[in-house]
Formats: sequence, structure tokens, C-alpha cells
Amino acid sequence: MTSTSFNPIQVNAQQPTTNQPLTFRQDQVFHGTIKKLYPDQMAEVQVGGQKIMAKLEMPLKAGDAHFFQVTNTNPQTELKVVSGPMSQTMTPAQQMNQLLDTMNLPKTSEMRQVLSHFMNAQLPISKEQLVAAENWMKNLPDGVSKNDALQALQRMVELKMPFTNTVFQALTQGAKTDGMSANLANLAQLLVTQQGGNDALKMNLLQQIQQLAKPLDAETGGVLLARNMQTLMDSSAAMSSKLQALAVLKEAGILPRNATLQNWQTIQQSTGTQPLQSSQNALPQQAGQMLQQLAGTSPEQMKPVIEQLKAWVANESLLNSSQKEQIQQLIGRFSQIPMSKQTVEVFTKQLQEQFIKAFTDNSSSRLFTQDERGVTVKDQLLALIKPDSNISMNDALLRNLVKVSADNPQPAIQSTLVQAEAQVQSATDSKAMEQAIKTVLKGLGVSYEAALSSKAGDIQAVANQIKPQLLALVQDLQTPPALRDAADTVLARMNGMQLLSGENGHQHQIVMQVPLEFFGKRMDATLQWNGRMKDDGKIDANFARILFYLNMESLQQTVIDMQVQNRVVTINVFNDHPSLEQLAAPLKETLKRGLTEKEYQLSGIFIKPFEDKIQKVSTKKQVQPEEQQGGVDIRV
Repeated sequence: MTSTSFNPIQVNAQQPTTNQPLTFRQDQVFHGTIKKLYPDQMAEVQVGGQKIMAKLEMPLKAGDAHFFQVTNTNPQTELKVVSGPMSQTMTPAQQMNQLLDTMNLPKTSEMRQVLSHFMNAQLPISKEQLVAAENWMKNLPDGVSKNDALQALQRMVELKMPFTNTVFQALTQGAKTDGMSANLANLAQLLVTQQGGNDALKMNLLQQIQQLAKPLDAETGGVLLARNMQTLMDSSAAMSSKLQALAVLKEAGILPRNATLQNWQTIQQSTGTQPLQSSQNALPQQAGQMLQQLAGTSPEQMKPVIEQLKAWVANESLLNSSQKEQIQQLIGRFSQIPMSKQTVEVFTKQLQEQFIKAFTDNSSSRLFTQDERGVTVKDQLLALIKPDSNISMNDALLRNLVKVSADNPQPAIQSTLVQAEAQVQSATDSKAMEQAIKTVLKGLGVSYEAALSSKAGDIQAVANQIKPQLLALVQDLQTPPALRDAADTVLARMNGMQLLSGENGHQHQIVMQVPLEFFGKRMDATLQWNGRMKDDGKIDANFARILFYLNMESLQQTVIDMQVQNRVVTINVFNDHPSLEQLAAPLKETLKRGLTEKEYQLSGIFIKPFEDKIQKVSTKKQVQPEEQQGGVDIRV
């Protein structure tokens, strides 16, 4: 591929991205043709595919094409001619020169490019916008082509976006399909080397960027947690191994500083809690909450809590049937004995041990599995030994456990870390990819404004995302210029995702750029989804057009064009790797089964080289008009 950006998917590649009638503002200039003349110097003027009624300042001839300038919009549109008619004696270039002279605009190549583009697109643009556009065209950043810039300018005018450099940069940067990993790496390097500015902000931002490079670190931390817990609970383990495991968990903030091998299980139990309601709808999310409830319930009030405990175990999908049976047997034995404070304490400790053993045993087989409440095995383990933790802070604790283990010089700790990383790598599958993408998008904070406005979630966690910190860095007057420019570039790419995503009637478009890194290999992935919404406001899953732009270390640049029509899926894969057809063959049946499970039918997978005429995947390859999903240009 010789270009690394895309044009926004449009309902019609030949029409503006909006179906609304043309509206004009004072001083705008556009190219139009006189279609009909009426009394009082009124005329029907065709602009692109639309016609408007306007009053002319002077009589003109029907059929002539001119540049017009809007002189008034209220109570009616009034136009004046700013160039002579197209004729055999006046070429388009001469007509443009006349316009530039009349409006006192510079005759630079950039101005001509902008004016020619809007002339061909039949869109109105003002003198101030032309001047601003020419200046931006003269100072394009690396990696942005003039064609990309012109497409961005057109989108700004069509969608009536603020005509500012910030919006222009966001659209040009947001249209790129690779390079975001390099942008983040450059920013990280400058955060280390550039002196000046807010050091605390720079350090925190650097840490957040580094975390993106390891999106599965929390899963590695979950495996480490399980292995350390197994060591602590293994009666045959050496005392030195137990002490090392205890020290690592204490340093990571998972166990309290005063925890010992004798009290680490009981010191975390909480007392004084109120009995749970008997309704099954009130069942807690985590096993640790059940333990807290047991520890804080008097023997006289234990019966409804026991019933809830039985229901919780029966409903927990992260436990297998054998584990559920063993825990239910333990509960049954406890229910048969006289209840006292001492028996409740003993039972709570035994139950904690059973839960910890079960979830540590499942840490490998259910590494990327969530139960119906969105809770994972690692969340359950943390709640069992740290009841005051919550899901929003669990990933931070587990990432810290990985860091503490990596910094520990003990060979046994290093060996455990290597084994945990290998275990996560071997278990990586589609669920792992989904988890990694969610982690990266959350860490970037692309939509942090929405999170703030909804007042949902942990505000501090939102503030620690990359985007709000980039804003703070850019707004800090003490930030070095080179660092500010690098931050602006990354910020523009994030804003571009939002500006390129949006709706046009029932048509919706979503653009996401995800810099991914797995086990030392980087990949830039861009997803461009176009579909429609049903009357109830939900996405219509029967029809969609999805484009994946991937830049991978081994396969290099790849474009996947996936079309869904009435739940029938057709996939075109564009890549120049000579053996890709052979490599993909064993995976086709797996993909077909996976789509069938989701009630989709695979029509076919077609692997093609880039030179196989994919310059335009346009609206010509579309569904019926009532099911039309729009087209997209892929420039190669």
C-alpha cells in the first residue's frame, strides 16, 4: 500500500456526506450553473445535485456556469457573479484566475488545489476558509498527503464543523491507518529526554503509555497471584518459598504489611456487616463478599445467609461441577452442627480455603473467562484475600504485582514470572484479543468526556487515562515545544476517531484506531464500521460494512473488507504475502463455525494481492437500495 489512510464511508461516493439541503452563509463562494431564468432577476441555479432559487445582481444567460458569491441570505439568497461564464474563450483555469483576482486571493498552487477541489465537489466555501485552508495545505505534517487534507477540508464544510486547525489536524490524523504506535513511542521517548514542565504529570503519562505496550499484564498478574497463593497454601512447600510469596504479595499491596504466614487468612476478614437480604436478586458479585457476610453475621441470623451462600455457589459459572459439589458438601456439614461464634469462624476459614483452591486451580483454564456479572477468576481471588478491593482497581493491583515480581532479583520469583507470561501467551485466543483491545481503548481514554458527563465509574481512574493527561500536558505553558507537538499529534488522532465516527440518519459510522503490542510484537489496527440503526436505536446486526486496516510485524499491511448482508458474510483479504492463502486455509473452517454459532453464514473468503484493483471498494458493490450500506475508497 502506498497510502495509509482511508476516506470516510459514505452513503453515496458521489454525493456529500449529508442529505440535507444546501444552506449558504454570507460571503461563501461556489461554482454553479444557471438552469432557468425568472422575472425580477430570480434564477434556478444548480449546485452539484441540488437546485436553489436565488436572486442575481445582474442578468445572466441560462446554461452558463459561473463562480458565485453569496451577498445575502435573508429573506432570500442573493448572488453576485465573481467570474465570467465557462465558454470556448474562457477555460476553467482562466475562470479560476479571474475568481482569484476578483477576491484578491493568492495564486499559489495550494490555493488552486483547494479551489479546484471545492469547484469539482460543488460545495460552497468562504474567502476566510480558503485562506485558512491554503495555510494548512502549506504546512502539512509528515505522513499527511494533500489528498487526505482536501478530503478533511471537504468533510469540515459538508458537516459544518468548526473551521479550525484543531479540527483539521484531528481529521487528517484520525484518517491514518497506521503509525499510532510510533506516535506513542516517540511521545514516550520525549517524556524521558525533554527537560522542563510538570515532572509528575510526565512520569504518570509515561507509565500509562508503557502499560499500553503490555495489555495482558493484568492477566499475567492473575496467574502470578494464583501461583503465589498455591505456594502459601501448600503444606509441603518450603518455608523460604512461602516467605518469598508472602513478601511479594505484601509489596504489591495485595496483602497488608503486617500479614504473616499465620494470620494472612484471618487478618483480612471484615466484621460488623449487616445480613444480606434473602432475595436471590441481592446475591453479591464476589466470593469475598460472602465471606465478609459470614464473618459479620451472628449465629442466630445465619440460616438465610447459608441459603444465599448455596444459591451463590450454584450460580457461579467460574466454578466447575466438582468444585461446586465439594463446597456445597462443606456448607451442608456446617448446617448440621450447632452454630456458635467459634464454629462460624472455623467454617469461614475453611470456606475461604476451598474458594481460593478452586479459583487458583481455574486460573489457567479460565484465564479470559468472565461470569454473567463480568467478574473474572482473578477478581474472585483478589476479593477473597483483599475484601476492600473493587473491580475497578484490581487491574492496577495485578499490574503492580507483575512489576514487583520483575524487579525482584530472587531467581524463584523470576522463574514464576517467566512461567506466568508463558502461560498467558499459550492461552491467547480471540477472547484475549478482545480483552487487549478493551484494555487499550480504556487506557487511551478516547471517550473520557462521555465517562465524565455520565458521572459513572471511578473519576480518578478516568483522570489517569492518557487523553486527559495529554490535554493537561498541552495546556501547561511550561511544557517543552517538542513534547507539546508530540502530545498534540497523539491527541489529534484520538479526536479524529470521534470526528470520523458519527451518524447520518439511519447510517452510522464508527472508527477506532488501536495500537496493540503482544509479547514484543507491535501491530496497528484500525477498524471502520458502517451500518444502520433500527427504529429502537439498536444496531442492525443483519447489515454492515466493516474494514480492518492492519499493520503487522510479519504480514505487514493488510486490509480486510467484510460485508454483511442479511447475515451473509463475504470477506476479502488484501495482502501481498505469497503464502497467505496456504496459511489461512486451516483457519477458514474455524471462522465458518464461529460465524455459524452467531447465526451468520459465511459466503466466502477471497485473498487477493493489493495490485488486484482494490483502488476503490465503492458503492457499486452494494446491497439493494433499501439495504444500502455505503461505500469506501481504499487507496493503495
